[in-house]
Amino acid sequence: MLQVKLIVTGDDFGYCPRRNQGIVDCFLAGAVSNVSLLVNGSAAADAAKLARRYNIPIGLHANLSEGSPVCEVLKTNSSLLNQDGFFHGKMGFRTALSKGLLNMSEVKQELKAQVELFHELTGHLPPHMDGHQHVHVLPEVRHVFAEVLEEYGIKYTRVPIEPGLHNCDWIPPSLMDFYLGVEEDSFNTVDVFTKHGIRWPDIYIGLSTMGRNMSVSSIRSAIDSAVLQLRAKAAQSGTVTIELMVHPGYPSVPPVGGCGEGPDDFSQSWERLHELQTLMKPELQSHYKSRNIQLCSFKDL
Repeated sequence: MLQVKLIVTGDDFGYCPRRNQGIVDCFLAGAVSNVSLLVNGSAAADAAKLARRYNIPIGLHANLSEGSPVCEVLKTNSSLLNQDGFFHGKMGFRTALSKGLLNMSEVKQELKAQVELFHELTGHLPPHMDGHQHVHVLPEVRHVFAEVLEEYGIKYTRVPIEPGLHNCDWIPPSLMDFYLGVEEDSFNTVDVFTKHGIRWPDIYIGLSTMGRNMSVSSIRSAIDSAVLQLRAKAAQSGTVTIELMVHPGYPSVPPVGGCGEGPDDFSQSWERLHELQTLMKPELQSHYKSRNIQLCSFKDL
């Protein structure tokens, strides 16, 4: 039988104490196997301690779009900041980039500062590094991101190209437009990451199963259909690797949380708790067993 190695990555570790607790609860229940740390999150130091205490495999969720930079010299007078002194935001970052307003040397400076802070907090370099709100696959940024990974010897990243995304008619058109933009950017990033010797799992899942759209059946069908598509390709090795991106947690309670600006709407919504509860359902764990799916981390690839 084909073996499937599944990395279930809990993103935004360090965002707030309630997010941290939810992700830890998922890890201890065997529902999450890997985490991605926001080093500029208000509870990043607490998250790093929890990862050490429970031996949770941890990587870096590089953040250029939400909150404040960690590099001291970029906290004032930087192209990465809006007029309020914070990062430009998910869409604001993309707009500033398209207008040629972002200084790529500052992007590199901030990414390196985040790797260094991760090392300081955890005692090791990240085995994997991806981008908060998928900024790492954007034009220009992708080249700088790849250089930083190669410089630090970070082998793994995330390339958010999700099989079957176009058939997900439950995703609202405005969100689908964003997702298709992420997909196009990801296709254009593959050659760049390959050239720098960076690797990623065979399959990515997470856009179609995020928040309210997560259910046992949506995860099950996303995994099953993706594995079917790759079965021929995997015949030689006998193993398929998948990353499932998830965002479990207990809802943030303002003013606690965030990356310098307080918690956003998604972090305060019921959708985080919904993801946590879905991931911990016994029928999902049973499905993994029945399909010979082994939960692991990037370190296990």
